[in-house]
Amino acid sequence: MKSGFWPLCVSTSSANRQLPALEGKPVPYFSSLESSIDILKKRAQELIENINESRQKDHALMTNFRDSLKIKVTDLTEKLEERMYQVYNHHSRIIQERLQEFTQKMAKISNLETELKEVCHTVESVYKDLCVQPEVGVTSSQGGAGGCPEEGDL
Repeated sequence: MKSGFWPLCVSTSSANRQLPALEGKPVPYFSSLESSIDILKKRAQELIENINESRQKDHALMTNFRDSLKIKVTDLTEKLEERMYQVYNHHSRIIQERLQEFTQKMAKISNLETELKEVCHTVESVYKDLCVQPEVGVTSSQGGAGGCPEEGDL
């Protein structure tokens, strides 16, 4: 909530009012009372002026404090933001390195998978070639065609 200070004011309309005189003659008691009232009014006005000055000073102090706080918060926010970007950059480098390692390992796995498939096909071909060759001295008690598995068994 932003607002200025609220100065105090005293109404002096009753100060100008004349006190009635008894039987047309001024009474000394009333002039003494009037003098006391004037002194009290002056003192009240001085107190109000002091309060208003104090409020002005407080308002100026709060304005300066707010401005100073804004500057410090802005500075701290900029430092925090800079540090945050440094951390982001550091983590980005680490992530990039790990992604590159991952990509290289996946490529190696793919190459090994291809080599393994080639080896399996070679072993399958060699095994089929061995099964096709005529076997010498194989009896029917050893099982089908030379003990080779059926094609679906490979």
